[in-house]
Amino acid sequence: MYIIAGLGNPTREYEKTRHNVGFEAVDILADKLGARVTEKKHRAFCGTGRIGPEKVILSKPQTFMNLSGESIRAMADFYKVEPDHIIIICDDINLAEGQLRIRTKGSAGGHNGLKNIINHLGTQEFSRIRVGVGEKPKEMDLADYVLGRFPREQEGVMDQAYQDAAEAAIMMVTEGAEAAMNFFNRKK
Repeated sequence: MYIIAGLGNPTREYEKTRHNVGFEAVDILADKLGARVTEKKHRAFCGTGRIGPEKVILSKPQTFMNLSGESIRAMADFYKVEPDHIIIICDDINLAEGQLRIRTKGSAGGHNGLKNIINHLGTQEFSRIRVGVGEKPKEMDLADYVLGRFPREQEGVMDQAYQDAAEAAIMMVTEGAEAAMNFFNRKK
C-alpha cells in the first residue's frame, strides 16, 4: 500500500495558488484512477484507488501547509505504511514553472510542509515529487508569491505539470522511483 499526498492549503481562498499544486496533481491522479478524494479522515480529504496491484490512499491534508505532517503521520500510523511507501507532491520555487524533480529522500529545502512531515515522521526517507512554480521575484515576499495564482500564460504549462506529476506517481508505484527519476527529472 502507498500513500500519495498532495500538499496545499484548504478553503476556496487558496484554490489554484502556487502552494496548492499538490492538490491539483492529486485531483488529476484521482481522475486517472477513477477515485474520489472526498472522504474526511486523518485531517485530510482521502480516497482509495489501485495502481496495478497496489492499493493507494490519495490524500489532500486539510491542516494547512505548515502542519501537513500531522495528517501524514496519522495516515501512516493508521494504515501501517512505512515512509518508503509515502509519496508527497508539493510546490518548489527553485524549479522553473512545470518542471518536476523526484527524490526518494532529502532535506525540506526550505519547504515548511516538507519540514513538518520530516519532523512528524522522524525521517527524510520518503519520496517527493516537487513541481516547479518558478522563482519568486526578488522584490516580492515569499508568502505572497506562493499564495499567489499563476498568470494566465503559465496555466497551460502548469496543467501539463499536474498531468506529469500524476504520471510520475503512477510510475513510481509500478516501475519504481528510479525509473520515474530517470524519465521525469530529465524532462523539460
